[in-house]
Amino acid sequence: MKIFVTGATGFTGSRVVPLLLKEGHQVRCLYRASSDRSSLPQPEIEWVTGDLSDSKSLSQAMQGTDALVNIASLGFGHADSIITAAKNAGIKRAIFISTTAIFTKLNAPSKKIRVAAELTIESSGLKYTILRPTMIYGSPRDRNMWRLIGFMKISPIVPIFGDGKYLQQPIFVDDVAQAVINCLANDTMIEKSYNIAGKQALTYNQVIDTIANQMNKRIWKIHIPSKPVVGLLTLFEKIRIPFPIKAEQVLRLNEDKAFSYEEASRDFGFSPRSFEEGIKIEYTY
Repeated sequence: MKIFVTGATGFTGSRVVPLLLKEGHQVRCLYRASSDRSSLPQPEIEWVTGDLSDSKSLSQAMQGTDALVNIASLGFGHADSIITAAKNAGIKRAIFISTTAIFTKLNAPSKKIRVAAELTIESSGLKYTILRPTMIYGSPRDRNMWRLIGFMKISPIVPIFGDGKYLQQPIFVDDVAQAVINCLANDTMIEKSYNIAGKQALTYNQVIDTIANQMNKRIWKIHIPSKPVVGLLTLFEKIRIPFPIKAEQVLRLNEDKAFSYEEASRDFGFSPRSFEEGIKIEYTY
């Protein structure tokens, strides 16, 4: 099968593409001229430049491919363009990476866009599968756990905004990549959407403790009330003072993000590793 991949040079995409090649698929990857392709040195990859917002040029880039694996974020409003291009190119099968963040109770700016994107996919007529991972981690390229590990390496004190008891369920990047491969290999998942997550949910306190145990380091957790922090960060954002943490991130830390992946296990054998296993791998980088 010849697969057209968007988001190939990103964190998750760079783990999906090698698995596609290993499975014997031909792979054509879309990239921007400014993209760093060094994470995918495989000479057998066919590269094409393009713009997700331009359905005409995108359709030309997709010509001759059998399936679409869309790893590029659905949060930027390109779903209509991507779907139009795929249909014009004669593509039938498509895998879309979404996110469990669509279930947040917060009024996040991207939520409306992502929900609309999923509705567009569901009414597209494509033989689609939507995968919704939780927070993805697994290498120095991730923007979450790697930063936390880096901070914990230099600081024995970790500030936690809130009580740290809300649930997290991070998923290792290679488990997301394998889910894509499994969905492509079986038509049982057509016209279905799946939440995929780490093996078990942990509190944020447990996340810190798991990393500290892997580092064999004593870490003191300092709990700070989240409400005044959110207020201060919101003010910073309004007056455009840059800060490494945003108010929405603090609010999300104080919201349960635990999801069942029972349907994914039943339909395509999804079997994620535990956070302890995943963080052990990440810490070796």
